[in-house]
Amino acid sequence: MLKHGILGLLNYCDMTGYEIMEVFRDSLRFFWNARTSQIYRELQGLEGKKWVSKTLVAQAGKPDKKVYSITEEGKKELLLWLADEKIGFTHRVPLLMKTFFLGERSREENIAYFKGIITYCEMFLKNLAPVPQSIDAYGSNLDDQEKALYWKMTVDYGRRNMMMCADWAKDCIEQLEKLPRQSG
Repeated sequence: MLKHGILGLLNYCDMTGYEIMEVFRDSLRFFWNARTSQIYRELQGLEGKKWVSKTLVAQAGKPDKKVYSITEEGKKELLLWLADEKIGFTHRVPLLMKTFFLGERSREENIAYFKGIITYCEMFLKNLAPVPQSIDAYGSNLDDQEKALYWKMTVDYGRRNMMMCADWAKDCIEQLEKLPRQSG
């Protein structure tokens, strides 16, 4: 999936690996994690498949800069992936696997666990807050402003998902707090 994310970014404009990493850091990281090493490894693979091309740009006193561009074959691959009818939901949710077995721990430990989820969600939402400004900044460079609307839809999904997770964790705490105290 990372390869398609990179192709999608290069479809907007040519970029260096570092610039791709910056876009991930500023926006995509909220729903897809990628380390710098993974991005560079994927770029090599994409170049091998002829889905991207690389241009070396000389820099004074520095190594040549590698600027990547999507090729026509890369655009075809991106469109094939976008046309895939599979929605992309995954049924593997580590949070729920862990929750299923929390009965093995004390109620107090589990209340603390759910409070940790709430804290995580609140931090995620706080970090997500400036993303619309990044979207506006990146989007202003596009010829077709409608593309940025889809970026905003993605951010909205992430925001709503984190709000739902926080509400769910609060409800879990309420349920645990309503249980009668167990005698030792």
